[in-house]
Amino acid sequence: MTLTRRETLAFGAATAAVFGLGLMPAHAAVDDAIAKITGGKEAVEGGDLELTAPEIAENGNTVPISVNAPGAVAVTFLALGNPSPEVATIKFGPLAGSHGASTRIRLATTQDVVALAEMADGSFQKATKTVKVTIGGCGG
Repeated sequence: MTLTRRETLAFGAATAAVFGLGLMPAHAAVDDAIAKITGGKEAVEGGDLELTAPEIAENGNTVPISVNAPGAVAVTFLALGNPSPEVATIKFGPLAGSHGASTRIRLATTQDVVALAEMADGSFQKATKTVKVTIGGCGG
């Protein structure tokens, strides 16, 4: 069987459309998760929020991350490439000695990790780090 140039282009366009449509729900899930956490408020990049994550994770099963969030009442971690983006939420009480925490998360593939902090005044701050995963932690 030989394909003409036109058939090859049509096949390539159809393949790109199928894969492109498959990615849209993931972005919608991330946007929905952020909107649910912030209540529709804008999350400002930066501020005092510091997210620490490795640039390269050799094993996606245990990726260490930490956050320093002075003045925050809660911090939510999101892994934008995971099937379920919301990973963990840490809440700080009024008697918390420091507003920092560390944990290990599972990442399926190379992706952005986001720390979304709710501040005491009701505003939101966001910090993002890209983590390159060599061996996926979610069966990949």
